[in-house]
Amino acid sequence: MPRPRADAVRNRERILLAAREVFVEFGAHAPLDEIARRAGIGNATLYRHFPERADLVHRVVLFVMDRVAAHAEDALAATEGAAAGALVPVGPATAGLVDAFEALCRFTHAAADERIGALCPMLAGDFDRENPELLAARDALAEAVEKLLVAGQRAALVRADIAAGDLLLALSQLSRPLPGVACLDADQFAHRHLQLFLDGLRAPGRSVLPGYAATLEDLRQKTM
Repeated sequence: MPRPRADAVRNRERILLAAREVFVEFGAHAPLDEIARRAGIGNATLYRHFPERADLVHRVVLFVMDRVAAHAEDALAATEGAAAGALVPVGPATAGLVDAFEALCRFTHAAADERIGALCPMLAGDFDRENPELLAARDALAEAVEKLLVAGQRAALVRADIAAGDLLLALSQLSRPLPGVACLDADQFAHRHLQLFLDGLRAPGRSVLPGYAATLEDLRQKTM
């Protein structure tokens, strides 16, 4: 298979980024013309890449999941680098290294910026939730988040009575815009409330949590 041209790759990413924002604002049935306008391309270019709306929705979901998984992997790499270079003097090479709790915070805020909270509504209806690509992306994301959370718990920086499902569920709820509300500075409030939630994850826990820790399997049974 010939490699796609660079301009085609750029156009595809611009479409996915624009579609992500439009779907967040208006839902999966948003006007495709608006997506093309925000991507700075013509309608014909949009339809050439994504002839069917369902394919575009599917690709946006995969796009977001892959990017969020990459954020988790980068955050984990920063904590591993910090551990490996603990005795190295601080300098440009170590400036990006962080402890496991800070890494968890960085990941959570980055995931919110990727609009991961908008994924759940897009998975409703006739969306193919058993698609092999989707399942692979879901598992990769789950594994990356699980490793990041466990790293914080092993370092005694994150309370031990939570699981990755708790983190992803709260992230989804707190970063999802309210339906039908044009809330000014919504991103600012999302990050503010996420940080309040993250501070509650610090070890040691200051209270006994009701119920039980939500695992990733719990989320799969309820959402996918």
